[in-house]
Amino acid sequence: MHTPELYYGIDIGGTKMELVACDENLNVCYRQRVRTPTDDYDEFVDAIVDLVQHADLSFGARPAVGLGVPGIIDAATGTHLCANLPCLTGRALLPALSHRLESPVVIGNDCQCFALSEACGGAADGAPSMFGLIIGTGAGAGYVLDGHLVRGRNGVAGEWGHWPMAPQLLERYRLPALPCACGSNACLETYVSGTGLRKLFYRLTGIEGIGAEDLLVRSNAGDPVAQRVFAVHLDLMGAALARIVLAYDPHVIVLGGGLSQLPHLYTNLPAATAAHLMPGLAVPPILLATFGDAGGARGAALLARQATNQLTAQ
Repeated sequence: MHTPELYYGIDIGGTKMELVACDENLNVCYRQRVRTPTDDYDEFVDAIVDLVQHADLSFGARPAVGLGVPGIIDAATGTHLCANLPCLTGRALLPALSHRLESPVVIGNDCQCFALSEACGGAADGAPSMFGLIIGTGAGAGYVLDGHLVRGRNGVAGEWGHWPMAPQLLERYRLPALPCACGSNACLETYVSGTGLRKLFYRLTGIEGIGAEDLLVRSNAGDPVAQRVFAVHLDLMGAALARIVLAYDPHVIVLGGGLSQLPHLYTNLPAATAAHLMPGLAVPPILLATFGDAGGARGAALLARQATNQLTAQ
């Protein structure tokens, strides 16, 4: 049976997958997390099915299921391309789960689910449009209009992390066209993500393995190299957000992921963005995500709720 008052959201990452059950108001009333099998596809599907069936037993019902999955889905074949989940690449997950589960299933990109969550009850609640950015190990995003995801024909609307970095910025800071896991070179995420921040430090010092937290400590202690790295990163981020403003013109930008905890982004990033825009264009508010790591699963549950409501309305 279908229970419209309850929705499952599953956030699937490279190390863990988490299921939450949400009521109609998206209050979380159940949560379970397990390790993500990354190398065996059958084991991967079994882990999702086990999570859902275990929750079904707890509630005595079979709610709709929303999944937030990293990577992209081929619009023609439904197959996935995901660097973090090798077992999923080339596979069509939706029909496999629809066959195994006696519940409606909808799949979205994990970053898009994050954006949807922040647009509905989160930092951008009530905004006519918003762009939700995750800057962590990589860089992904989602675009939401009037509380609904804009996916585009290929489902990649808002995939800013794979826009190319402007050549003049690479020349300004003497940066190489770094290869990206997507197969292209000089993608934004290879410079502005947490991984990119470490690479910037390496380019300036030759020292590997220094992450954002260590850089912040060094910068606050007056280390000129760490401060230089943050200044370069801020300019690259400002240029990237300026292109988002020109392409999408969102009313709000929300930041999530590990680098979203850097306090200087909220004080300095608006001016860094404005520096790359023509005069007269306003930079939207740049806000910290409300739900943090929990946003992906909550957004997946919201995706399930919206899909259910659409089916009911038909």
